[in-house]
Amino acid sequence: MANQLSNVEKEIEKILPEDIINALQSGYKVFQGESDQIDDLIKNSGILLKKASQRFTTTQLILGIAGAAIIAIIAAKKAADAVSDDHDIASDDHKHTSAKPA
Repeated sequence: MANQLSNVEKEIEKILPEDIINALQSGYKVFQGESDQIDDLIKNSGILLKKASQRFTTTQLILGIAGAAIIAIIAAKKAADAVSDDHDIASDDHKHTSAKPA
C-alpha cells in the first residue's frame, strides 16, 4: 500500500512557482494587447490546469477557476474605466484647446 502511494505521488507533477508566473505573465501580456502571446497563455494555462487537476478535487478546481474569473472581470472593469476616464479627460482638453481666442 505504501509503495502504491509513493508511485502515485511520483506521477503527480508539482505545481512550481514558475508555472504560475508563466501563466500570469502571458495573461498580462495578452491583456496589454499583445495578441501574439495568446498561444503562450493557452500553453502555460493548460500546464497549470493539468497539474492543478492532479492535486485538487473537482469542487476545488471549480471554485479556484471561478475565483480567477472574478478577479479577471474586476481587473478588466477597472482597466476599461481607466481608459474611459483617460478618453474623457483627453476629450475635455481637446474642447478647451480648440476654442479660438476672441
